[in-house]
Amino acid sequence: MDCLSYVALVACRSNGKGFPLKITIVNQFCPPDLSPTARLIASLAQHRAERDDHVTVVGGQGYTVRLQDASETTNRVSAAALRSSNQLSGVDIKHIWTPRLGKRTFFHRCIDYLVFYMLACVTLLRLPQQDVIICLTTPPLIAITGLIHKLFHHNARIILWNMDCYPEVLERAKTIRANGLIYRSISLFNRLVSTYLDHIVCLDPSMRDLLEARNDSKRCPISIIPNWEQIDSFPPPAKVDRKGGNDEQPFTILYSGNMGHGHYFETLLAAAQITKRRTPSIRFVMTGGGVQADTLRQRINKEQLDNIAFEGYVSTERLRIIQQTSHCALITLKDNMLGCMSPSKLHASLAMGLPILYLGPLESNIDDAVNAYQCGISLRQGDTEGLVDALEMLASSQDIWQGFAKRSRYAFEDHYCDKKNLPLFDAIIDSTSLQILKYSAIKNAA
Repeated sequence: MDCLSYVALVACRSNGKGFPLKITIVNQFCPPDLSPTARLIASLAQHRAERDDHVTVVGGQGYTVRLQDASETTNRVSAAALRSSNQLSGVDIKHIWTPRLGKRTFFHRCIDYLVFYMLACVTLLRLPQQDVIICLTTPPLIAITGLIHKLFHHNARIILWNMDCYPEVLERAKTIRANGLIYRSISLFNRLVSTYLDHIVCLDPSMRDLLEARNDSKRCPISIIPNWEQIDSFPPPAKVDRKGGNDEQPFTILYSGNMGHGHYFETLLAAAQITKRRTPSIRFVMTGGGVQADTLRQRINKEQLDNIAFEGYVSTERLRIIQQTSHCALITLKDNMLGCMSPSKLHASLAMGLPILYLGPLESNIDDAVNAYQCGISLRQGDTEGLVDALEMLASSQDIWQGFAKRSRYAFEDHYCDKKNLPLFDAIIDSTSLQILKYSAIKNAA
């Protein structure tokens, strides 16, 4: 390839035309699973396929529970349904079999991870040379599969899409011991993997700081791109005037999504106790699941918090109905998880025009969004009175609530939708792929 050909190809990519790339995305959760990472993969994969790239997604069968059935609330999606439903146009989705033992214990999760590691490695080895491999962080260190492909195809470029930081998440959740064998082993693999990465995409400045604290991570550039929702799936609310705060139409606070190790619920439960006595027109709805879900359900029943409706996993359609009838979204994050993870429920809540009530540390992605767009109230864990005061203020003032709601939707359109963030990802993918062109041009010229 001569220099003129190289320049032509660079111009071709910069205009978003021609020169299709072979791109593979690797993550345990993939479409049509309902998890946030699966939706993000679907958005990115479909977008790149529409640019004429050859996109492959390598993922597992998922855990997502289906749906509200009185006799069967824990139905899982069958492998056949995964293969046949909700396919992405122009995207080759390779569903890898896993035992799907779930997240009941650390041991069960590790078995699922191990099977996925092995079969994902085999799958990537069987693929023809890929230009760009994008690896997420479920399971941890799945980027190793990309490196194994790179071992046989040296021109492949590896992008790590960092959703969670391991081993820090496990250590701070007290799942593993600090500086124990597992912690040190994962840290060693991180140093090894980071040596061969071409780019890291993370979710917020705190996560970037944590990654940069790993010395080897400085060997490749780190960019911040917040997660997003597809704007076409969230048309603007017709009218932001959901009136609430009375017995007929209670003022409703929604907690949706993961109830895992990174989230703190004591302040929520304490606020529910107070509002049950003081402001009975304030109600709570909780959807989703996780390692704390059963404990939360038991505490709600034991403490007779009948102002909390615990619905567990619900379909996307049911969640949208709940969001449309809710007034605020509650998001929590444990203080020690700052930088390790980034709650993804923010983006859909903003899209639905829900003001954000945040309980967690300063300088997280949620705190930054609330402060930058004035779309909610940011509080610290343990500030029960502050949460109750905020709820009562919003429930009693339609004007204040409506102002927050309008700014929430604006924040979504300005910073947390696919139309804003997919171009940022395009720039990283295309600049990384141009390294391949440059290398080929120099090699052929020589």
